Amino acid sequence: MNNSLKIFDFPENERPRERMKRYGANALSNCELLAIILRTGTAKDNVLNLCNNLLKCGNGLNGLLNLSYNELIEINGIGTAKAMQIMALSELSKRFKTYRSGDTYKIATANDAANLVMNEMKSLNKEILKLILLNTKNLVIQVRDISVGSLNSSIVHPREVFSEAILWHSASVIICHNHPSGDPTPSLEDINITKRLKECGKIIGIDVLDHIIIGNGIYVSLKEKGIC
Repeated sequence: MNNSLKIFDFPENERPRERMKRYGANALSNCELLAIILRTGTAKDNVLNLCNNLLKCGNGLNGLLNLSYNELIEINGIGTAKAMQIMALSELSKRFKTYRSGDTYKIATANDAANLVMNEMKSLNKEILKLILLNTKNLVIQVRDISVGSLNSSIVHPREVFSEAILWHSASVIICHNHPSGDPTPSLEDINITKRLKECGKIIGIDVLDHIIIGNGIYVSLKEKGIC
């Protein structure tokens, strides 16, 4: 493919928008769908070549949608505007599978909690602690990030967890964090932190219902294991 070609230099029936109109979105490749969103290429690359390069840099669509702003703007042809477009697409894809799509989300089981955060957390390369905040009917109020990095008592402090719960008038909370290794087996530190937070919750009057550890498409519930 000639890099100097602009998208309008392609035959009309080969342009992504025309192909979508004629055949439907499911007939388009990831590159073509991304090209429709980004719309323009650069002085050196048409939009299809740019999108192909983006997908290579991200090792596929999932990797691309997990890149940070700073990582995106390091890619040739990606400035602030295109980085923001990709980040917005990433956030919409996450919200589509969560309560933030506009529907209420009720948690009745550990599986409900895991499903809420699994798509976002299963491929993270750093440990992140999230807090699911619930009302008296176990409906999700918010999901908040509490800390980033290895989970230990020096990073996870009860005041950070329960200040969010108090701010959002939560009746109860569920702790979630990921293991980048993909193995959700709880460590001794995971168990100790859970017990510590549960005891603090009793004093404050905000129940810690569970601690969900996310692996690569699998999870462990410390409540189901009788720890929480």
